[in-house]
Amino acid sequence: MDRVDIGFIGVALTIAFILFRAPVGIVLATVGFAGIAALTSFKAAWSIASNVPFELIGDWNLSAVPMFLLMGFLASEAGLTRGLFQAARIFLARIPGGLASSTVVASAIFAAASGSSVATAASFSRIAIPEMLDARYDRGLACGSVAVSGTLGALIPPSILMILFGIFAEVSIGKLFLAGVVPGILSALVFILLITVRVLVKPDLAPRIEMKVSREEKSAAILEIWPLPLLIVLVIGSIFLGIATPTEAGALGALLAMMIALARRSLTFPIFSKSVIDTISGTASIFVVIVGASLFSRFVALSGMASAMTDALGFAIEHPILLVVLTSVIYIFLGMFLESVSLMLLTLPLLLPLYHVAGIDLIWFGVICVKLLEIGLVTPPVGLNVYVIKGALGDRVSLGEVFRGTAWFLLADMVTLALLIAFPIISLWLPTLSK
Repeated sequence: MDRVDIGFIGVALTIAFILFRAPVGIVLATVGFAGIAALTSFKAAWSIASNVPFELIGDWNLSAVPMFLLMGFLASEAGLTRGLFQAARIFLARIPGGLASSTVVASAIFAAASGSSVATAASFSRIAIPEMLDARYDRGLACGSVAVSGTLGALIPPSILMILFGIFAEVSIGKLFLAGVVPGILSALVFILLITVRVLVKPDLAPRIEMKVSREEKSAAILEIWPLPLLIVLVIGSIFLGIATPTEAGALGALLAMMIALARRSLTFPIFSKSVIDTISGTASIFVVIVGASLFSRFVALSGMASAMTDALGFAIEHPILLVVLTSVIYIFLGMFLESVSLMLLTLPLLLPLYHVAGIDLIWFGVICVKLLEIGLVTPPVGLNVYVIKGALGDRVSLGEVFRGTAWFLLADMVTLALLIAFPIISLWLPTLSK
């Protein structure tokens, strides 16, 4: 059997196993090992499989993963994210669809602290949706705003997906973080614009809420949440100014989160131990996937699939925008069935050689890739954030209502995606200013 045929069979088997909910890391490692053995020998495959974990886990860049996870868990468990929605609600309640827009703003800040789309969606499913439903908001609008706002955790730094992309694409994680700032803010603003316009056109989607808020209440809201935005600014600012690497910035963030929680007397030993255990568990899960993906990428390289795809897509390589558009179509389609980490680590070994040949800036591609993975989090039938919301609210909303609510926001995502593709400077402006 031809080497390339073996490669394509391996990819097809990987997609099939992942669709049947087999553990992603185990599938990638197993198919990668078996593929290498088929292309070379069992002894060679065993030698590679024995060396990969030590080579990969020893990568200094990967130490950023536990640091940012610990920062996020400490901020969440110690209550530093508490009050985000209420504070945003106080300042945005007067605009059309104010509660939904408040959800977007609060989710963006929460996402920047946690780095997790799923955690953001789970938290605001319990906080924001019940309040919007009690205010007689359209059920689709309420659920959709939380589902898509949760995806901001993938793009706004610190982002675990960006760390993984940076490692596999061998580009600066710090520059990737900076590149995600403006697109993340742009995504949030487009969501808010969509909500405002829809409610202006159809006011019964979100009945206006009359709120009289005193200056003292506004001051109290700011005092409640100010440490979290400050924490985020310090972490991203340290990277921007060249003071700290992403790993050092993550460690600084975790230390500052701990100090703020101690100063507020909200950090107890059970909270600290739970945060550490969750960090260890999350890090271990991510590392298993990374090791499996590394084995799989070596199998893809040995099979010659990358060269075959380069030959097949030679017409697109000469037109970078066309290559990005074709990539977007592939990601949006596969994103309907595969979760984000699986999709990214499955496709990068195939796509990165094409982008290298085409001479496309991988920082720019990294932002577009993560944006496409965001879209996959809310597209049917396997939109993970949608199922998180359904699981959090139970029978109070139906799965169809949540998916229906995300449809309008998917259009907004497509607008943002088009802007990011048409104007690379949106992503690349901030990294070019950094030291």
